[in-house]
Amino acid sequence: MNKLIINRRRFLAGSAALGSGLMVSGCNQFDFLGQRDNPVRNVIEQANVLTYKAQRALIGDQVLAREYGQSEIRQGMKPNGSTEPTTPEYMFLRQANFEPYRLTIKGMVDREVSFSLAELRNMPARTQITRHDCVEGWSCIAKWTGTPLGPLLDQAGVKPTARFAVYHCYDNIQRTLSGDILYYTSSDLVDAYHPQSILSYGLNDQPLPVSNGAPIRLRIERALGYKQPKYLHTIELVDDLSPFGRGKGGYWEDVGYDWYGGI
Repeated sequence: MNKLIINRRRFLAGSAALGSGLMVSGCNQFDFLGQRDNPVRNVIEQANVLTYKAQRALIGDQVLAREYGQSEIRQGMKPNGSTEPTTPEYMFLRQANFEPYRLTIKGMVDREVSFSLAELRNMPARTQITRHDCVEGWSCIAKWTGTPLGPLLDQAGVKPTARFAVYHCYDNIQRTLSGDILYYTSSDLVDAYHPQSILSYGLNDQPLPVSNGAPIRLRIERALGYKQPKYLHTIELVDDLSPFGRGKGGYWEDVGYDWYGGI
């Protein structure tokens, strides 16, 4: 079955060749991909739709990503992208050892809910040893511990008309003359409710480090690394992604990356 699934990383590399040697990187910006009429972007978007539909049809909603043994953890989890958010809100929380932190679930829900880090740590937890795949081409096996997201969404009561979960972060990934651009991404509700989608607060049997996304990093294990947001503070249920950023469902997605990001 796996042979039938389009390998997104290979596709991105192949599409890059069409763009006069463009190399798609998870840590660099290619603003011209954000242009609506860019031919490389159009090719990528068309194949992304095919990949999304094919993977959903072939592997099903609840199939788990591969999990590994403890002996297969051979190095620490590589920090990548932003590793030191400098927004005032985050710096305050970090100085206070994240005790005032709240994770909020809002939007198209019956009731807005929020949870402290201590409350999240006291909920039923899941630990999984999985492989993190970066769009740059590197991988790393690590052990993640956290609270499954699905039951928290149930506490909020997701409305039937909601289609997406938007993940808002403290990560000021880009600074402009008009202010900081904060990282965000999104998923459909299949990935939000997947049993391996956890709000991780532990990494390799230790508290999640700041460089890897403390206090909470969402793990969506069937997706590439940029779909697993660090420094998460709010999950917003919506039926439309167009009001956020450039309307493509995420910071990197807004400049041409695949919205689905599945592997």
